[in-house]
Amino acid sequence: MIKFHLPDFCGNFRMNLYFIDLLKDKPQYFYNGISIASSYGCFPPAVWNGGRTAVGTVRPEMIPWLINEYNSRGVPIRYTFTNPLVTQKHFSDKFCNHITKAADNGFNEIIVNVPLLEDYIREKYPRYPLISSTVKQIEGKDELLQELEKDYKLVVLDYNWNNRYDELEALPHKDKIELLINPYCVPACKRRKEHYRHLGRLQIAQSNAAYGTATPSDMEQLKKEFACPNMNMGFYDTVDYSSHISTDALYKKYVPLGYENFKIEGRMMHAVDILESYVYYLVLPEYRDRVRCRALRELLAPARR
Repeated sequence: MIKFHLPDFCGNFRMNLYFIDLLKDKPQYFYNGISIASSYGCFPPAVWNGGRTAVGTVRPEMIPWLINEYNSRGVPIRYTFTNPLVTQKHFSDKFCNHITKAADNGFNEIIVNVPLLEDYIREKYPRYPLISSTVKQIEGKDELLQELEKDYKLVVLDYNWNNRYDELEALPHKDKIELLINPYCVPACKRRKEHYRHLGRLQIAQSNAAYGTATPSDMEQLKKEFACPNMNMGFYDTVDYSSHISTDALYKKYVPLGYENFKIEGRMMHAVDILESYVYYLVLPEYRDRVRCRALRELLAPARR
């Protein structure tokens, strides 16, 4: 089974649920043997969240409702608890512990980055399968081999490994590796680590703002401290990157090599670009226009809830 992991289970829930249902109802539109195996992200304004800043706040009643919408369809949610600036003082955060308890059924998952937070989750919420985050930026082979031997359900590979076929063919535990197939970061980005830290600072400020201990001006000042033009790029602006995995490569090279887990990037990206990435990777070419049109009609209609 070829497993795809979709972005932003909260902010992008209508599109994600639409594709989950469409895959079940119209499997002939899709590549053979695929499944939507999870959706990753976080409920805002969780301070543990990393990788992207989860902005705003979520209505309390949305939390159990949204978890159930995915789980009842056989799809786990994955919390992105990867903020590199989280310290022990954040472990007692009421909102983060609340949403973790809400999804603690042995089915949903957590992506981890910081060892101290990982240890806390393993001790307090032992039923969660844990996934090693691409935020760790593991590029060395020896370090990656060590990571693959640890107690993780999956290890999300650093995108700079993409398209290095000889090295990827030689890696063990391919069923334990998840590939980030459409990175928006430029290959070998030198500012990536600092960008993750900047997003972590923004997430902490976002959480503080929700509790009334930060102001909108604080947020605006933080946003000015790190500018990244790639955050405004569209899906097709990135397809020529050496780190981009094309549809043909995915199905004709990676799957035959033994890889089966593929992560589509898109949290906080424009909805049109997220939709296009789903159509590109999941849908057979002869049905792409039809699925795109149906999806837009569905998603541009007023919400029914």
